[in-house]
Amino acid sequence: MRAAYLIILALLPIGHAASPDHFSPSHRLMGIGVSRDDMSQDLVDTRAELMIQSQTFGIMREALAVAGAKRITSPKLQSLFKAASAASGMPSTVIEAIAYLESWGDANAQSPAGPRGIMQISTATAASMGLKVTYTTKYRVTKDKVGVKGKSGKTTWRVVTRKTPYRVLVRDDRMQPERAVPAAARYLAGMEQKFGGRDWAIFAYHCGQGCVTLMQDITRRARGIPKDHMTVARMFFSNSPAWNRELYETIQQQMQRDYSPTYWFRVMCAQQLLALYRRDPLEFAHLAEEYRSQLSTAPRAPHRLSVWLKRDDLVFHNDNDIRADLGKKLVKALNRPEYFGYSLRQVMEHDHVDQASPAAIGTLAYIAYETRRLFDEMHLKDQKFQPLEVTSLVEPEDLVRVKNNPEALTHCSGQVFDIDYSALPPAELECLRFVLNDLGWEGYLGFVEEGKDNLHIGCSPGSREFFTTVFEESIGKRLANQVVGDEGAGVR
Repeated sequence: MRAAYLIILALLPIGHAASPDHFSPSHRLMGIGVSRDDMSQDLVDTRAELMIQSQTFGIMREALAVAGAKRITSPKLQSLFKAASAASGMPSTVIEAIAYLESWGDANAQSPAGPRGIMQISTATAASMGLKVTYTTKYRVTKDKVGVKGKSGKTTWRVVTRKTPYRVLVRDDRMQPERAVPAAARYLAGMEQKFGGRDWAIFAYHCGQGCVTLMQDITRRARGIPKDHMTVARMFFSNSPAWNRELYETIQQQMQRDYSPTYWFRVMCAQQLLALYRRDPLEFAHLAEEYRSQLSTAPRAPHRLSVWLKRDDLVFHNDNDIRADLGKKLVKALNRPEYFGYSLRQVMEHDHVDQASPAAIGTLAYIAYETRRLFDEMHLKDQKFQPLEVTSLVEPEDLVRVKNNPEALTHCSGQVFDIDYSALPPAELECLRFVLNDLGWEGYLGFVEEGKDNLHIGCSPGSREFFTTVFEESIGKRLANQVVGDEGAGVR
C-alpha cells in the first residue's frame, strides 16, 4: 500500500547528454517538472498510481483510520452500500470509500463548515438529492423588569415579556444513513452521466458541479490533452507554470481552498485501504502504526518526514560522531553553485557542517536541477536563476537541542536539509514549489515550512537509492569536468 512499493516504476534511466555548464543527471523521474507536455497514457497511469499510493499518509495518520474501517465494513453499512449500488449503478466500493473519507462511517458526523452525516452532505446539495432538511421556528420567552419614569419623575417598574425567535431542526435526512447513502449514490451516478466519467463525478462530489464545469472547460483548452483522454488524472498532471498556465493557476486556487483536485486520488486510495482491511485487519492495523510519528507528540503525524524518520535514525549526537562518520553514512556536499544550482554559502557562514547522506545531497541536486530546468522553460527576460541557498545539512543533537526546535532534530539523521527561499525571484520560487509538490505527490520526498522563509526537506526511504545514484553521478561528472578543464589548461 505504501508509495515505496511502487516508486521503482518511475525510476527509469534516460539517455541524455549532460550540459557542460549545469549538472544534468542521466537518471530521471518521469513526468516531473518540465516534462509535462504530451505525456503518454502509460506515464499518466503510472503517475496516477504513485499519487494514489502517496495518499496513504493523509488517511492512515488519522486516529480514526482503523475504527472507521471497522465501521464501514460492518454488516449494517455494507448492506446499505450494496443496496445503493444496485439501485444507482455506482460501485459500492466507491460509495463506501467516500463515506470512509468523509465521516469514518459516523452517521452523526458534523463539519464546522456545515455538511453533516455519514456522507457529509451540505444543505444545498441535500435539496438537490431530494433529502429533507426541515426547520421549525420556536420562540424563547424572557421577562425583564423595565423602569419607566412618570411625569413627576418617579420611576415605576413593570414586567416586559419578549419573544425571541430561533430555528430548531426537526428533520435531517442527512443524519439517516438509510436515506443519505442511496441519495449520495444517485447523485454520483447523475454526475457521472453529466460530466462523462466516474472520476469527474467523484471530483464533483467534493468540489461541486460549478467547479467541475469550470475545470473541464479549462482542461479542454489545455495543451497536450487528447479530447478522448480528458480525465481528472491527466488534468492534474498536465498543469504547469511554464505552459497550461490557466490550468495551473486554477488548480492552485482549488488546492488552496480544499485540495479538491486530489480528491479522486484519495478515494481510490481509500478503496485500496478498505480492501486491505477486509483481507487482513491485522496488517491494516500494523500499517496504521507505521504512520504514527516517533518524533512528534501530536495526535497525528504532522508531515511525511515525521513518519519516515525514526528515533533510530538520529545517530549524530555530537561533532565527534559526525567527524568519525565521514565517508560512511555522510559525504561532503559539492559546493559549485553555478554548476549544481545550489549554494552552501550560508552553511559555511554559520559554521554549519557541509555534510549529509548521499541520498540527501542527491535529492538537493535533483531539486535544483528540475527547478532550473522549469525556470529556463519559462523564458523570463527580467529574472535570472539563482542557486538555491542551503542553510543546514547534518547537525549534531547537542546543538539542535539548544535551538529548542523539534523539527530540527531530524537533521541528526543526515537525511534532511533546509533551503532559504527569501531571496529567490518570484518565478523561481514558483518553480521550486511546483517541483517540490510534484516530487511530494509522487511519494519521492517530504517537505515542510520551517520558520518564515525556510523549507525543511528530505527524501522518502523508498527513493534513497535513486537519489544516492544521482549523487554518485554528480561526483562522476564533477571529476570528469575537472579533468577536461585541467587538460584544456595544459594545452594552453
